[in-house]
Amino acid sequence: MSLPKQKVGTIEDIYDLADGERAELVDGKLFDIAPPTRTHQRIVLSLSRKIADYIDQNSGTCEVNVSPFAVYLNADDKRYLEPDIFVVCDQDKLDEKGCHGAPDWVIEVVSPGSREMDYYIKLALYKESGVRLYWLVDIERKTIVVYDLEHESIPALYHFVDSVPVGIYSDFKIDFSSMDLAKMNE
Repeated sequence: MSLPKQKVGTIEDIYDLADGERAELVDGKLFDIAPPTRTHQRIVLSLSRKIADYIDQNSGTCEVNVSPFAVYLNADDKRYLEPDIFVVCDQDKLDEKGCHGAPDWVIEVVSPGSREMDYYIKLALYKESGVRLYWLVDIERKTIVVYDLEHESIPALYHFVDSVPVGIYSDFKIDFSSMDLAKMNE
């Protein structure tokens, strides 16, 4: 599996993309982002709804955001990412353009074309920048890999039938079996 198409670029190149084109910027390299599939978007919607509902029901101050909303890692213009879902608890990091600094929790829904980027490059970037929790929801493998980056523990592996604890909230679990992901993939 190869990385998405990449070329040299800057944050200005991101802003100059034509409507409908998307890319991410990692240390001077632009990585094209392919359009998501229907299944991918259904998973993003379902997960973001569950997270937002939990936060609302608990009068939380954290905010859920979904792609294509930007994350400027390390609060600079050298790393511009568009995670599928991210949760930010420090409202001072957010403005109309995106999140400036590390989100607390990032979820990437892995597609065949994003596998290497999500599992390797983004994992390293998120860990380095201070993201506390990183989830990889892998449609093809029907797994959820959970990285507790705050405590640098061994990643935990769950399946689409499991209830997955959310490390940044002690009493929150997402029951993947209730999402009926097999049906989503039809």
